[in-house]
Amino acid sequence: MSKNQKNEANDIRMGIIYPHSAGIDVGSMNMMVSYQGLHGGSQVKEYGSYTQELHDLAQDLKESGVTHVAMEATGVYWMAVYEVLEQYDLQVTLVNARHYKNTAGQKTDVSDSQWIHQLHAHGLFRASHIADESYRELRCYIHERGIFQKQKSDTLNRMQKVLTQMNIKYQHLLSDIEGVIGMQILERIATGQNHAETILANLKLRQLKTSREDLLKSLTGIYKPHLVSVLNHHLEAYKFYKDQMLSYEKEIENLLKKMLPEETAIPVKSSKVRKNQYHFNLKDYLHHLVGIDLTEIDGLDENTVLTIIAITGLNMEKWPTAEHFASWLNLAARPKISGGKVLGHQKRFTKNPATQAFRMAAQTMWQNKGILGHLYRRLSASKGSKKAIKAVARRLAVIFYNMVKKKMKYDPKIVALDQEQLRARKIARLQKEAEKMGCTLHIKVA
Repeated sequence: MSKNQKNEANDIRMGIIYPHSAGIDVGSMNMMVSYQGLHGGSQVKEYGSYTQELHDLAQDLKESGVTHVAMEATGVYWMAVYEVLEQYDLQVTLVNARHYKNTAGQKTDVSDSQWIHQLHAHGLFRASHIADESYRELRCYIHERGIFQKQKSDTLNRMQKVLTQMNIKYQHLLSDIEGVIGMQILERIATGQNHAETILANLKLRQLKTSREDLLKSLTGIYKPHLVSVLNHHLEAYKFYKDQMLSYEKEIENLLKKMLPEETAIPVKSSKVRKNQYHFNLKDYLHHLVGIDLTEIDGLDENTVLTIIAITGLNMEKWPTAEHFASWLNLAARPKISGGKVLGHQKRFTKNPATQAFRMAAQTMWQNKGILGHLYRRLSASKGSKKAIKAVARRLAVIFYNMVKKKMKYDPKIVALDQEQLRARKIARLQKEAEKMGCTLHIKVA
């Protein structure tokens, strides 16, 4: 049998799904591409990473009849390649590097591209979720705003450290140093005022729980010039980070306006803005965008919902069922089964921001008085807080999926626990314990 006949036999046996496909090994400065040529046979070609060279790559694939392309998600280098290939209407599959293994032998860029090409041709890859362009832009703005929020918080901690070095204690008397009074005092200290009476002059202290006398004592410190100078620099950095957060909020609001119909009218936010919250009416934007109010779900506020939507988008058809959605979020158990027995469960780790948002929402359920709060406390008492957080986060993800896909309102009765089933389990457990003690349990129906 000739070599071509062997390849044809292998193709029939393996079943080629995408005959006009290509595989790309993405690098920082070069791209190694393996694709099916017009005259048959696999070809390997190297391209640079400059924008014009990426367009040349896409044009060559298009002229060769390639319709499906697979490439590995390598850092952030894949993003530019994905953007260019998307412009040429090529079906791009982004692959998690953990989902495939290379063949034994020498590992090179050429062999990697050929292996990716071969696996993709047989349809053995599972595509990573990539949201639409508008949601990718939204995710970028939210991510950058989050970075400045963290830097603002770190700067605030450094300012409190400087205050401690100056033996100023007022930050321990106020519930929030970022409040109006707290920042006014901080600005006066940073400008060089070092007398307690002068610092507190003309400030409205009636709303504070602490007394004026205690504040005067706390502001009597060691005002060294170099520490005051450092505090002033930290305060300027704090204001800069806060202004940057507001700038990104404007970008987010403008993008949300573009995603809504032009005739949609969103009222101005009238309530007081809490710390790190958005200064525009985000809840109404999300309500009009999704069609339902997702903030009715226990534990999900508008910030959390916006973070999740920026990652997942609103097209839930990408996940056939809620179970697929929970598994993609790494919130579903994956048992390891061998010989018909469960040997354990796979431990998977993910940096998916949507997963972290659901887990953070589940972590707040310990004091919730609703059904999800009852579920969290019950699981936490029996299985520990880690498993309780994951279980409740999965429940929240399922509710989110069904509400977005079916456009159904939140109904706590749907997520209610089967009380009869729980009662039957408790009775069965008590009967088993009674039998071990040689007793008989008589159940009296109330």
